[in-house]
Amino acid sequence: MNAPADGVILVRPGLAAEVGTHDEFDASACMNCGVCTAVCPMGIEILPRRLFRYVLLGMEEQVFDETESIYSCLLCKMCEVNCPVGVHIAENVRALRHHINRKVFGL
Repeated sequence: MNAPADGVILVRPGLAAEVGTHDEFDASACMNCGVCTAVCPMGIEILPRRLFRYVLLGMEEQVFDETESIYSCLLCKMCEVNCPVGVHIAENVRALRHHINRKVFGL
């Protein structure tokens, strides 16, 4: 799923609340320090720094564009252990997976 051809990015202000409806999702404390990316054994650069911002800003199409990264996460919690502000990254990833399963796959 890509942005419209004219470069307009569609936003849904309630996306973060919708993602968190059935699962815990809270990324507002993320300060974009990059520690999570540095310690990720999969080398996933999009998670969580940019991805969580997409959710908080309601940029659902960009979230769906990162589905491969979301499902590549091992949920090993190395990022959580090293996060200086204690963001529950693995729970956020689980919530995003649940959201994608509901919206894209109808599960």
